[in-house]
Amino acid sequence: QLQLVESGGGLVQPGGSLRLSCAASGFTLEYYAIAWFRQAPGKEREGISCISMSGNTTDYADSVKGRFTISKDNAENTVYLQMNNLKPADTGVYYCAADGTSWITTVLATCNISPGLYDYWGQGTQVTVST
Repeated sequence: QLQLVESGGGLVQPGGSLRLSCAASGFTLEYYAIAWFRQAPGKEREGISCISMSGNTTDYADSVKGRFTISKDNAENTVYLQMNNLKPADTGVYYCAADGTSWITTVLATCNISPGLYDYWGQGTQVTVST
């Protein structure tokens, strides 16, 4: 059974840091592009970061550039999202997702933060940034 499990969310004060993990089981992340998305209450799901199959290419939404870093550990079959200088606007449920079939992933060997490309999704982890 193919499964993604997010962890590492929680409550943090503005300016603080969290590291989210996305662990895969039933498949090998080495052959997938992985992205992180978040959804705040009453808002649409937003793509915030992605990393290519090889790990050599990453992309970030403008809202998180310079603060978030995505990385991939193929040996641990896990993708991480290091989030620094967190702001209240970063509050939401964070999801990771995997794409192993799109042309962007398999031919261009890059990644994209469009939700429609992704086949497998985790259940999400809550991040709350508040005083």
